[in-house]
Amino acid sequence: MGKKYPCVEVNLKKVTHNAKTILAMCNKKHIDVAAVTKVYCAEMPIVEAILKAGVTQVADSRILNLKKFKELSCKKMLLRIPMISEASEVVKYSDCSLNSEIDTIRSLSKAAKGLNKIHNIILMVDLGDLREGVMTNDVVSTVSKIVKIENIKLIGLGTNVTCYGGVIPDSENLGKLIDLKLEIEKGFNLKLPVISGGNSSSLYMVINDTIPKGVNQLRLGEAIVLGRETSFGKTVPNCYDDAFILKGEIVEIKSKPTVPTGTIGMDAFGNILSFENKGIRKRAIVAIGRQDIRVEGLTPMDNDISVFGASSDHLILDVTDCKKQLIVGSIVEFKIDYGCLLAAMTSTYVEKYYNN
Repeated sequence: MGKKYPCVEVNLKKVTHNAKTILAMCNKKHIDVAAVTKVYCAEMPIVEAILKAGVTQVADSRILNLKKFKELSCKKMLLRIPMISEASEVVKYSDCSLNSEIDTIRSLSKAAKGLNKIHNIILMVDLGDLREGVMTNDVVSTVSKIVKIENIKLIGLGTNVTCYGGVIPDSENLGKLIDLKLEIEKGFNLKLPVISGGNSSSLYMVINDTIPKGVNQLRLGEAIVLGRETSFGKTVPNCYDDAFILKGEIVEIKSKPTVPTGTIGMDAFGNILSFENKGIRKRAIVAIGRQDIRVEGLTPMDNDISVFGASSDHLILDVTDCKKQLIVGSIVEFKIDYGCLLAAMTSTYVEKYYNN
């Protein structure tokens, strides 16, 4: 039976190569890698390809995905701040969770008692990106409460930058984590073995050797699967940026004007669009749309093809300059960015194929 389209093709050897390359780079700086699996919905062939590279810890934002890992011998981390309503499952399916709320930590304590377990937590610190985390001035007082909570072990401090506010990690803001670690260890007479210094946006400091000494864990997803750091969008040395390829089938090819005829109102998503008049162009429609992908994250692998736009079900391409003979039924290939990959892997309408 032939392939079904649209689809994402995953080159597992390239994923393993990227993971092995990045792991070696980080380990050289005494940094452990928690491989983030959420972007591909923790699909086991990809998880196994990453573990094959030597990664010993996986991390995901959703309990549903962590449940897939219950038979794996590696360590498991819950990335998203836990919901109180899922406390029992957090303790059951993860070895460690990232936290910022005392009430949630108390709920984890209660769940851990019930399961006769000690649950490890990393206290998240907001260094300015304004997503999750305790403000720096409140860290010490928060720790003073955590250390009194039973069946909970504070193993470190962590932070997240870039994802919401776009703040770039640097030696100054990550350095604050190191200062807080030293203050806490001295003030509370305890050891914090983990300083989790962010995500793929922190990798550029590993590459250029500026990451503060003491940061010993990074939570990496995009760097592994797409081969790029996310502060400046540069390719990680010796990594592949095409381990994931989106493929779609052409369902219509016609020459049409580039400006719609009639009074322009809102599109299907409430946007009022403007159009550049390029005259008559040869347009191909591919059977995939905004319900499945982030259109802005598509890059046609044929440089002579460009994207006009999309509706929920139809991707419209300009194929006027394409040197290949495209017909209805032809397959068009795209590189995809993180947001596009996230949507495509989550969509039940996009098939997934794994090449060893």
